[in-house]
Amino acid sequence: MTAPQHLTITGPEDILGYVPHSLGYWPSRSLVAMTMQGKRLGATLRVDLPEGASSRHGLEDFSRTVAQYLLADDDANGTLLMFFTDDEWTDASGPPGGRELLADLETALGLAGMPVRDAWYVGAEYWRNVYCTDTGCCPLPGRPLAEIRDSRLNAEMVYLGSSVGAPPGDGPAGGPEPEENPAVLAAEQRWTETLCGKSASRPQFERVLDTWESALAAKSGTTQLPHEVAGFLRATLCVPSWRDAVLVMAAAGRPAAVAGAEEFGIFSALPGPPATAPAGMEAPAATARPSIQPAGAAEPGSSPVPDNGEVPANQEVPGYGEVLLGLTPLVPDWTRMKSLEDAMLQLAHCGPGEAQAAAWTAKAWIEWCRGRGSYAHASLGRALEAAPGYRLAELLSEVVRRGTICGWAARREAAWQKFGTDAA
Repeated sequence: MTAPQHLTITGPEDILGYVPHSLGYWPSRSLVAMTMQGKRLGATLRVDLPEGASSRHGLEDFSRTVAQYLLADDDANGTLLMFFTDDEWTDASGPPGGRELLADLETALGLAGMPVRDAWYVGAEYWRNVYCTDTGCCPLPGRPLAEIRDSRLNAEMVYLGSSVGAPPGDGPAGGPEPEENPAVLAAEQRWTETLCGKSASRPQFERVLDTWESALAAKSGTTQLPHEVAGFLRATLCVPSWRDAVLVMAAAGRPAAVAGAEEFGIFSALPGPPATAPAGMEAPAATARPSIQPAGAAEPGSSPVPDNGEVPANQEVPGYGEVLLGLTPLVPDWTRMKSLEDAMLQLAHCGPGEAQAAAWTAKAWIEWCRGRGSYAHASLGRALEAAPGYRLAELLSEVVRRGTICGWAARREAAWQKFGTDAA
């Protein structure tokens, strides 16, 4: 996530106070690096600090990896470093091993064209500037953390509606775990039997997308899906081609979802059983056929898709792989993806099984698209608990483990904005 442009930084307390809001939690045993674009804050990266016994070679590799991640910010020309550690210190050298790691990071980031402009140690009770040796302005062991929590910028972030929660993995992701919903699970079973044998049906595919579009148009925050609809949606998540189409549709529009399914050849030319879906869940007219905006195309809205959903022959439609990796469209539909996340959380909490694994994996993908790898990792853990070996969760886990950054998260103009359009 990138920093809000309209916030004014007046001192290090403001920078350090912004970090927990950027991440969504107060980091522990973490290196937080923020790129600088001139005098403006850029992207935020959090990685686990290397183990205290790391070798000289290990610290160098770690530092080069951090620099490689930050190179995703093409406009970066400097870096700020924050070492959040549980280890305390008694002198200006900071926590054990801090100076050695800092030296390697300075070298790696300098060679990458993003020299370290400033750095701080943040402990359990105190914080201090890494480079300051004047005990007049930087008393030992440091300044109290209350200065960060009481900073002006922290107050402004709270005013904007930001909050700092528990770290990913501390307690149930997405809030307290509710009890299973027997009514939804019964509906899921009925719909699983009804939809059996229809995965290659083009009419059924369209009804699935209609229902998801209608559900997403109505879903926000705490709005509860009707039991019958929730059961239907959970059943559709157990068909991989439908599950993938829903993810693509949320980010890139329905034409991309349909065209990708056609490209994969999932539809049968033979007539099948009649398509079916919960009553009253037709796609809303205003959003049934959104336009798409592949990379390199004209401005959004300049080439709309006709109401019949057919894509003009001269308009390129992004493939599933390009969308799922965040390479296209230029900017995804973040509002629709938030609605999808809300729906997936509700479906995940209805009960166990493959549908729960699919819902947690979808949430993980959305978090990865936002550039929040820690949250994605936590949701993937829940997915693999629900269905060990779930293929999409395993694939995305490998992507997250390697530190691969989603294409949208790597570009300021496309990146998710936690605080709205004024917080670029």
